Amino acid sequence: MDQTSDDGPRRRLSLSDQLDCIPVYVVWELTLACNLKCIHCGSRAGHKRAGELSTDECIDVIRQLAELGTREISIIGGEAFIRKDWLTIIRAIRDHGIDCTMQSGGYKFSYDMISAAADAGLLGLGVSIDGLEPLHDRLRGVRGSYREALRVLDDCRRIGLTASVNTQITSAAMPDLPDVMDVIIDAGAKYWQVQLTVAMGNAVDHDDILLQPYDLATLMPLLADLHRRGRERDLVLLPGNNVGYFGPDEVLWRGPDRGYYSGCPAGQNVIGLEADGTVKGCPSLATDRYGAGDIRTSSIAELWATHPALQFNRGRGTDDLWGFCRDCYYAEACRGGCTWTADSLLGRRGNNPYCHHRVLTLAERGLRERIVKVEDAPATSFATGRFALIEEPIPAGDSCT
Repeated sequence: MDQTSDDGPRRRLSLSDQLDCIPVYVVWELTLACNLKCIHCGSRAGHKRAGELSTDECIDVIRQLAELGTREISIIGGEAFIRKDWLTIIRAIRDHGIDCTMQSGGYKFSYDMISAAADAGLLGLGVSIDGLEPLHDRLRGVRGSYREALRVLDDCRRIGLTASVNTQITSAAMPDLPDVMDVIIDAGAKYWQVQLTVAMGNAVDHDDILLQPYDLATLMPLLADLHRRGRERDLVLLPGNNVGYFGPDEVLWRGPDRGYYSGCPAGQNVIGLEADGTVKGCPSLATDRYGAGDIRTSSIAELWATHPALQFNRGRGTDDLWGFCRDCYYAEACRGGCTWTADSLLGRRGNNPYCHHRVLTLAERGLRERIVKVEDAPATSFATGRFALIEEPIPAGDSCT
């Protein structure tokens, strides 16, 4: 999740937004029902949740968010269009003066459905492409899903709807990234958001797809090269909140107006909503640790103002940092990077091994870090397992620089 995307200018934060903790950007899971079977899915989407919100409840949620100052809502799933009233919800979002975008796997998302969404007020559609065809279809669990995703991008171009691509970076996908960029440019994408696959849900069951922390020594220069090449071809590569930090190319990721990563935004200017009304500071965080109640028992304004699960980043310093992050030069600015990544991996925020600066610093000492699964994740949505973090000498012949 990236709060400074070039495709969402109303999402950009003013100083008053930051000081007043306005929930400018909301990611809303309309349903957990899904027509794909992704082996990296953190929410284990497939069947809808018990007690998903009614249409009237959804419209009231939109009213509450508008009163709180929300400027963009991105609807997700599962697969949002499986919900029968999804177009009604898009219209209601726009009627309340809020920008509406959508993230989709693209499978069975027809031209007519996309056109209807644009007519209802959808401003942008993000489509997931996680590698070239064989890998994408394997990761997404449905043959033909790759071609469907590309078809959706072409449909967006024909309709005139801004299209972006989201890519989960797995160990197998990293070599595909240059070719994926060529494909999505040809398909008409203007923005490409990439994020590291995180140890949550189905990805814990298939932990061989996870990058090792030391893989960032190869990945980050590759992304920097793709960023530069993409700009030359009218494609903007945007890093997810768990891509970074403080490496040689940091200014590429954050842009000249920010310059560097400024810490996890969960609960500061971001809200995540689950389909049953559960409120979180980030849509990806483990619900059992970061769920702040639901909209059926409390107003969003009350939860936003008072619930500890939404407050942990506000005024946060470095007291909860540990491990390498505790004594890092960039600790006060970074605050341990992405909470989702660290907490899902180690069961506790504040120590994130997926950091470019950290990988390079350890490499100068002849060391690297490796993750090993020691506990499986429960078969529930947004569940986490447990991983051990092992520091070891860099094997002879390997390079982490």
